Amino acid sequence: MRKRGLVAGVLLATLTLVSGCAQSVDPIERLGKKAAERVHGSYPGSPGGTTGRAGSPGGTTGIPLPPVLDRVPTTDPVVFLTYDDGAERDPRFIDMVRELRLPVSMFLTDSVVGPGYGHFARLRSVGADIQNHTLHHAALRGLPYAGQRAEICGQQDKLKARFGHRPRLFRPPYGTYDRTTLRAAADCGVAAVVLWRAVMTPAGLAYTHGSHRLLPGDIVAMDSDETAGPALRERTVRVLREAQERGLTVGRLEDYLQRATSRGRP
Repeated sequence: MRKRGLVAGVLLATLTLVSGCAQSVDPIERLGKKAAERVHGSYPGSPGGTTGRAGSPGGTTGIPLPPVLDRVPTTDPVVFLTYDDGAERDPRFIDMVRELRLPVSMFLTDSVVGPGYGHFARLRSVGADIQNHTLHHAALRGLPYAGQRAEICGQQDKLKARFGHRPRLFRPPYGTYDRTTLRAAADCGVAAVVLWRAVMTPAGLAYTHGSHRLLPGDIVAMDSDETAGPALRERTVRVLREAQERGLTVGRLEDYLQRATSRGRP
């Protein structure tokens, strides 16, 4: 009970610091890693996703195409926080992820991160997952296989060299892709292509389709652009408040996808 009260106090202090006013909140365990560990999910298939095998010219025959998803079909009361590019590198965000034990996923672009990989190594050390968002943030749809493969595999190699881990998840820049993207992603060892149903804008959460409120399984995207609107830390607090109001916690996306997407893959 003492530990739970301490962690809840951390959230209250964070909300006060960011917004300037204290608000009544539930215990932060609902929003952090401990709560996520109490629920286990799997991804049985992607609604509207592309399935098949990478066997057309330029692809490796026999490798299944990764599913494409903007949400995880689950009844568990969880949503998933994802961050793109790597432009915003506020050390206070690292503190927030550590203190609240948030299982966030960072989709990194090499040309954006530049010399800032040390920041993301620190984020990874406090529990963040590091995933692939291409080398140069090029719009992939319509590009030839060789170009798409170079963007995806090149960043896989960079992240493996930096962190000793090859990402299993990939987000195409701007959310645009084609079947060639999926073939290239499969050949680069990607298990799932991750889009989003909700996105945090300067005005608040917006939705690509369906209900205009957070639902269980929703993937939330937040661009790491420190020049547009509130800082990343404040935007994260806004999403946490909305999730809490809906009775939702934050889950670890890779954990929910790993079991199903690893079946039959190299």
